[in-house]
Amino acid sequence: MNRSEPIVRRKLSDEVFLRLKRLITSGELLPGDDMPSERELMERFEVGRPAIREAMQALSNMGLVAISHGERAKVLQLTAKSIIKQVDGAAKIILSSSKDTLEHLKNARIFFERGMVREAAEKATAEDVQRLRATVAEQRSFRGDSEAFISADMKFHTQIAAISGNPIYVAVSEAMLGWLKEYHTEMLIWTGKEKFTLTEHEEIIGRIEQKDADGAEKAMIKHLERSRALYVMNSGN
Repeated sequence: MNRSEPIVRRKLSDEVFLRLKRLITSGELLPGDDMPSERELMERFEVGRPAIREAMQALSNMGLVAISHGERAKVLQLTAKSIIKQVDGAAKIILSSSKDTLEHLKNARIFFERGMVREAAEKATAEDVQRLRATVAEQRSFRGDSEAFISADMKFHTQIAAISGNPIYVAVSEAMLGWLKEYHTEMLIWTGKEKFTLTEHEEIIGRIEQKDADGAEKAMIKHLERSRALYVMNSGN
């Protein structure tokens, strides 16, 4: 057997990272706990400060710890939201570099929200419907204020995902809406299209309240197909 299989020496910071990650995943360090100080870790692993800092940054990038200047890093509770948030930066770079990717995201959103609204129609309680109506009332009060109106719009769609009771759906909804927000134009306000959004939201709520999954899905598709033109690439992106 002549095949070469060289053993690659691992960087010190990589080895420190693996050991620190093991402290967290094994339960030795729990969410909310302070990480050991840099000095303690340097003595424990017999490595220099750069290796410790690189390892801590890698843990932070994974969402395992929060680093604050002048304070010890804290162990974080991993959630679906924190995991998906790790790809935020990369997702925005990909979107900014390709019109096709933006169109793919719009299509993925429609596919996702069709399922979410059907689930909502099957599971929504009277309290869920009341919350949706309160959000639309709030959104109505924001007409003319594009930033606040769009934020209320995102809240409405995320609330529909939350009715499922599945935190992964909520995290995916928030992520997709956050990525799309980068490309939302103020055309909504300039052209007076707010009233169409509000009417469509009311229709969606009505279908959910009636437990009409097919009707809710059709109302959501109509709403998203109309509004997709409001998300465009521009010279600033």
